[in-house]
Amino acid sequence: MKSVLALILCVAIPTVVFAGESQPNFKVQYDGGSLTNIKAGADLSLYIDSNSVRIMKGKTEIANILPSSITEVSYGQDVHRRVGAAIGLAFVSLGIGGLMALTKSKKHYVGLTWADGDKKGGFAMQCDKNDYRGVLAALEGVSGQKAVNSEAMTVKN
Repeated sequence: MKSVLALILCVAIPTVVFAGESQPNFKVQYDGGSLTNIKAGADLSLYIDSNSVRIMKGKTEIANILPSSITEVSYGQDVHRRVGAAIGLAFVSLGIGGLMALTKSKKHYVGLTWADGDKKGGFAMQCDKNDYRGVLAALEGVSGQKAVNSEAMTVKN
C-alpha cells in the first residue's frame, strides 16, 4: 500500500509542478496606443522573454514585438487624492472622512514604443504596484533600452 501511494505521489507532484504556465507573465491594463481592436481598460497579459514581448488577451495574441525593435521604454505615475472615497466616508463619520482625504493613490504606467521596418507602434499600460518594477526591469533587459521617467522629461516649444 505504501509503495502504491509513493508511486502515485511520484507521478502527481511533477505533473502539478509543471502544469502551471511555463513562462512568467504580468497582468496589465491597456491604457491606449496603436494596438487595434483593444479598448482602454482591457485586462491583458504581458509575456517577456529574450525572443519576444507578447501581449495576450486571454488566449488571443494581440501583438508580438521583437525586443531588438523596441525604441523606448517609459515610466510615469498618476498620483491623486481619494476625494470621492473621503466624501462617502464623511457621511458615516466626519473624522474618518477627513483622514481619508489626506491619503493618496498612485497608478503606475509603463509605455513601450517600437519600430520594426515599416511597422511602428506604441502603447501605454497600467501595471500593478507590485509588478511595475519587474515589467520595467524585464523590458530594459531584453531591449537594451533604459527606461525614461516621463515626469522628468521637459517639453520645449
